[in-house]
Amino acid sequence: MKKIGIMSMQRIYNYGSFLQGYALKKMIENISPEHQVSFVDYRPGNPLIKTNKKEATGLRRQLEKLKEYNDVNASLRDKIRFFNHKRTYGARFFPLLGIENEKNYNPKLDTLVIGSDEVFNCVQANTNVGYTRDLFGHNMQANKVVSYAGSFGNTTIEKINHYKIEDSLKDDFANFSAISVRDQNSKSIVQSLGIEDVSINVDPVLAYDYMNLEERIPNKRLHKEKYMIAYGYSGRFTDQENESIKKYAKENKLKVLCFGGVQGCCDEFIDCTPFELLAYFRDAEAIVTDTFHGTIFSIINNRPFATIIRKSKGSGYGNEEKLGYLLKVTETTSQRVDNLTSSKLIDVLQNKIAYDAVNSILNEKRKTTREYLEKNI
Repeated sequence: MKKIGIMSMQRIYNYGSFLQGYALKKMIENISPEHQVSFVDYRPGNPLIKTNKKEATGLRRQLEKLKEYNDVNASLRDKIRFFNHKRTYGARFFPLLGIENEKNYNPKLDTLVIGSDEVFNCVQANTNVGYTRDLFGHNMQANKVVSYAGSFGNTTIEKINHYKIEDSLKDDFANFSAISVRDQNSKSIVQSLGIEDVSINVDPVLAYDYMNLEERIPNKRLHKEKYMIAYGYSGRFTDQENESIKKYAKENKLKVLCFGGVQGCCDEFIDCTPFELLAYFRDAEAIVTDTFHGTIFSIINNRPFATIIRKSKGSGYGNEEKLGYLLKVTETTSQRVDNLTSSKLIDVLQNKIAYDAVNSILNEKRKTTREYLEKNI
């Protein structure tokens, strides 16, 4: 029996982080049922991007988060539901991944798989991640280090050069037995560091055929009324976007259900399991999202959707690098929205997505994923 470790963003309180980690674990177990697969933790590093804001911890952090949620123009009921969702997330869902409270740092392994998610997003201000060489396999007690569908997120080669970490990244990537990323930006960065042999594989939520294989997903409809979904981090939708969503919902007699975060357009925030979330996406009339995994949840359920693209500004959040490539590779660029208005939303959601072609692409990508994992695990 071999010991396989997965180092990912598995402790992030986020449906996408959970479902990609769960999917990668299931795929590895399906390929090698006799192997022992567990999650490995990384030690956060110092952020390369400095901010004047001091990072709060403990009770102070919870109070700051409460204020952040309260600033969103949503009902008090939904704000409380969302806070409780975050408060209980780890206790409810981490056991489903086999994650324990005690961190699992640098165990002895036959193979360490780094990925998926934004494991390589090293130029960021988030103190929960920062720039840590753990996420690049540095000094790990593993006989072999590989990656699967890792992403640099909105880190670019220009940012890497600016912060002068190209040499350490080059040294760490040279020790990988195989490198797999999930987007062209990430592949270009690794190749710019002098590593030519880089595979592109789809995110595990696309690679694992959730809707046909996962028994934890409820078969029954979970909401009686017709609804659309607004899926994004709390408060990230602009006033114009919220108004456009509300107008579309009213004209089409739909409720607006929100997951993962509270929004100004929300009729009801739903607290559910990650597997129930996929059932909600399956039965939605339409989805509006600005997230990578929200887009994937829409695609694997063959639903009408609109994906809002946000460009990076300085050290601020941007999703264009990862989402632009995702829409391109799944041939769903028609669903891209750079400036959401009511008329634009109607036009995009009325597009007839060629899901037969999309599903054929996914079937090929799933074969490629299995071949990569079989070869390198």
